[in-house]
This record gives sequence, C-alpha cells and structure tokens, in this order.
Amino acid sequence: MYFLPMTIQLIFEALSSPVRRKILAYIAHHELNAGEIASRFDMSKPSISQHLQLLEHANLVRSEKRGKYVYYRQVPNTLASTLTGFVQEICPVGRPLRHESAALARKAKGTPRMKRAKGLA
Repeated sequence: MYFLPMTIQLIFEALSSPVRRKILAYIAHHELNAGEIASRFDMSKPSISQHLQLLEHANLVRSEKRGKYVYYRQVPNTLASTLTGFVQEICPVGRPLRHESAALARKAKGTPRMKRAKGLA
C-alpha cells in the first residue's frame, strides 16, 4: 500500500474543513490578526486558534507576532495555495471572501482600484 507523504496528508486534512478554507480565503491577499479572523466566525477564539495552528502546521499560512497581536498570511506561490485559490474562485462561498481580502489589500496599499485600472498606480 502506498501512503502520501506527511506534508500532503497535512494539506488535505487542512483543506478538508470549511472553516479553514474560509480562513484561507480571508487571508488570500491581505494578512489579518487572529482577533480579526475570529471576529468573522461564530466560534470561540480557542477553536479558531486550533484551525490556524493546523493551517500553519500544513505550511499553508505563516504567522508573525507583532506586539500583542499575531498576524497570519497565506504562504504564496505553492501548489497548495494555487489550488486553493482556484477552488475558492469557483466556490460560491470562497469567492466573495477572496474579493474582500483583495479589497483590504488595496485599501492597505492606498491604491484605489480605478488608478490601477487606468495604469496610474
């Protein structure tokens, strides 16, 4: 019997949860701190923390402690992030969350969508 390498198993386990897929959609384009992520769910903060730990253990997200907050961002340019992005774009639940993440990223950069569309930014 052939077994998948442990990292592949961790990735599939991480992606099997709708909550974790939503978290990935929320941080697809813009980092959020743990509290900001938790505020988007009707779950306890410890439960969200467990989901974030599993995503980090699967190497799908990275965390960075800044002051009293821990910020999470999706690990870019991996096969898993590419596949996750594709699935989220065609998923009726994930797509709006990714668009919200992109809007937050644009707002953080201070680059309005119209400037970019006109090639001014």
